Amino acid sequence: MGFGGSGWAAAVGQIDVEGARRQIGLARDAGVNLFDTADVYSGGASEEILGQALGRDRQDVLVATKVRMPMGEGPNDAGLSRHHIIRGAEASLRRLGTDYIDLYQVHEWDGQTPLEETLHALHHLVESGKVRYIGCSNYAAWQLMKALWTSEREGVSRFVSQQVYYSLQARDIENELVPLSVDQGLGILVWSPIAGGLLSGKYRRGVDAPPGSRHLGEWSEPPVHDEEKLYDTIEELVAIGSDRGVSAAQVALAYIQGKAGVTSVIVGARTEAQLADNLASADLTLSAEEITRLDKVSAQPLPYPYWHQANTSSDRLSAADLTLLGRHLPG
Repeated sequence: MGFGGSGWAAAVGQIDVEGARRQIGLARDAGVNLFDTADVYSGGASEEILGQALGRDRQDVLVATKVRMPMGEGPNDAGLSRHHIIRGAEASLRRLGTDYIDLYQVHEWDGQTPLEETLHALHHLVESGKVRYIGCSNYAAWQLMKALWTSEREGVSRFVSQQVYYSLQARDIENELVPLSVDQGLGILVWSPIAGGLLSGKYRRGVDAPPGSRHLGEWSEPPVHDEEKLYDTIEELVAIGSDRGVSAAQVALAYIQGKAGVTSVIVGARTEAQLADNLASADLTLSAEEITRLDKVSAQPLPYPYWHQANTSSDRLSAADLTLLGRHLPG
């Protein structure tokens, strides 16, 4: 998202082609083989820069991009209609300088376009060789399950992954989306695993944030509903990081990478130093005691019907059920 860095994406980063080449080099040296972007990031500039920075190495990596958001002022320049999906894919291919997209993701839910139309358009792209796999992003559990059922009924390509927000700041996806992914065999790609920098350790209780930083109440992605709980979580991250000699960000990343159903986490660093620090988290394995400490400080109330199931149905739970209920059961 920081490649290009114009418009609202400027707050994430303003990385040009040369900067992108250096970051991609660091990432690939660390074993990274998936690069995620979207057509809407900087009005297409992110895709252009990613394509130019990869160059001849494009065949050696996986490229993921997205479609759904407005790319113009016209009535057909947004959404998940067949028109917008096909047009969006062809435009992304041109900007990326490639003839196929490894993972094409619908960026958000579109409640006005029939799922059948959306899924048949995506299937057409797969059948034509322009797209290899399809995924979704930011779907609610009922929306995702409806899409999977529709794909099966229509005999078309099925989502293989979902890209979702997940961090120690907000563990909402554990209620429905994680059990769904485990049960249905979908990969989970996590966006903003450090909560947009909130869990980096630079935001501390009673300490002024760095110049130019937003007040916690000004955050919308992710929104901060409980500042005290967030500060408690950050203090635990800092304490574990201090004990291990690593950054709070590395601890936050290692925690999410180890959670049930998570395939990969997506990081986007403003600087090469931040990227190097984030990449080092892949070598950090938290102890059971450290995970328990982080689970406890960031815990969310068990919603209905799960508290009732934990009390009355624990004798017949599946592996998917246990991703949520396991830690709430006695023993």
